[in-house]
Amino acid sequence: MNTLNDHELLVANRNFYEPLWRDAQLVEPEHFNTWPLISPLAAKATRRLEVAPGLRPRLPVDGTDFVDISMNALTKLAACGGRPVMSPIGRLPFADGTFDLLCALDIIEHVDDDRRAMAELARVAAKGATLLLSMPLHPEMWTPFDDFVGHRRRYEPKEIQTLLQHHGFTIERSAVFGMQPSSSWLLDLGMWFLTHRREKAMKWYNRIMPYTIRLQSPLQLHEGLINTDGVGEILIVCRKGMFPGNTR
Repeated sequence: MNTLNDHELLVANRNFYEPLWRDAQLVEPEHFNTWPLISPLAAKATRRLEVAPGLRPRLPVDGTDFVDISMNALTKLAACGGRPVMSPIGRLPFADGTFDLLCALDIIEHVDDDRRAMAELARVAAKGATLLLSMPLHPEMWTPFDDFVGHRRRYEPKEIQTLLQHHGFTIERSAVFGMQPSSSWLLDLGMWFLTHRREKAMKWYNRIMPYTIRLQSPLQLHEGLINTDGVGEILIVCRKGMFPGNTR
């Protein structure tokens, strides 16, 4: 598990993602396997927020509010009709109950105070709002890649349930998520290039990423929380209740 403090994690995350998005092109959300899930939700939600999407947003860009720590990402999102602002998840610059649809994929594992992050998402979510959340699972599955990209933790399933319930969210559906290589040697090779040939690795990633998206399997959504045995990452569809801790 990562032992960096909050400021050090912010610096690590910015150092990793700012160069990544500098030379990257925005990939439209329609190209991701999350789109069949998100499209009908977005059609009914005019007040939308996505946290830390980089240049891989999952919500429709035009008319959506975005927060990120990368100026490169925010500039390109704005050019496509997004409403971006630089801010960490722990201090969202929006009024209470602003949004009907929120998306925070691969983000809460990057912050030191995940309870504060969830409290902010709950605060700006309207009653009945949908929250899409993803995170890596099982601390025993920790790899050097988690350290490299600035992860603070991996979650046990019970931790996720407790965290969501405490902030007034009910789990409606979930699915296996993520595209991390299952082969350890591929992961080790990628890590070597990121460590020793960083610029070349970033260019390679940005060049092939739009093509690897096509290899995504369709999301297999199930009611409630799926069986997480051996699952490295999960996508969760949540619903906001009336009060924190109210799951009805």
